[in-house]
Amino acid sequence: MGAGIAQVAAQHGHRTILRELDDALCARARSAIERSLSRLIEKGKISPDARERTLDTLTFTTDLGALSSCDIIVEAVVEQLEAKRALWAALDTLAAPHTIFASNTSSLSIVEQATATTRGDRFIGLHFFNPVPAMRLVEVVRTITTSEATMRAAFDFVRAIGKEPIASKDSPGFVVNLLLVPYMLDAVRALERGVASVADIDVGMQLGAGHPMGPLALCDFVGLDTLHRVAEIMWGAYREQRYAPPPLLVRMVAAGMLGKKNGRGFYDYGGDVPIPNDFAG
Repeated sequence: MGAGIAQVAAQHGHRTILRELDDALCARARSAIERSLSRLIEKGKISPDARERTLDTLTFTTDLGALSSCDIIVEAVVEQLEAKRALWAALDTLAAPHTIFASNTSSLSIVEQATATTRGDRFIGLHFFNPVPAMRLVEVVRTITTSEATMRAAFDFVRAIGKEPIASKDSPGFVVNLLLVPYMLDAVRALERGVASVADIDVGMQLGAGHPMGPLALCDFVGLDTLHRVAEIMWGAYREQRYAPPPLLVRMVAAGMLGKKNGRGFYDYGGDVPIPNDFAG
């Protein structure tokens, strides 16, 4: 998602620095952005000149210190609180005093990240949605220490990169995942109970509820390991059964079935067309 966030910022004229852990990851991020921009050209959404301007606006680096001149820093690292806190603590000593810190977490506490820094008033959540270039929504998450000026600046930034902001308080799941995760987990439970097959559950929600993608296909798209991790965080926070990871999801993750990212989930992605995996729960 970091590459997607960097892409949309650069597309809208913001000089953007994308920092990765090593040169190979920098090359992979640049390649992903180049492919994404080429698809936009094919669809007639941007011109070849716009593609080149976007790439010229991007800088790829492994140097954390290169971010010291940024007005806003958005992290999109692994969904682990201590990893995020360690990153923010390091950046706090490097970044300018006015720099706003923004976490792209989908479920972790924003204020718990902010306490690793000395700038709680300039710390906020900016939760983008995947794929970032196509999805218009950004949840702007305010903590009890976030200033009004930071909130306004975050809304202005989100709009300046062509996205639509909505405000949320700092509670696990924010707005979208608070409602979406139980829906996805209920689909897994329906499969466990033998209510219907993978394909019929998904087709039912597509045609019956007008959803562009069925819930089990969506689970695969998000990543079953990611869904499992988010569900555990929300279950730990709320202790409501609807947030608890279903046993089938736990077993699939343990078996290395992570969804579309590795080709095996509720569907098999080895061929040209995804094939439903119908197994006994």
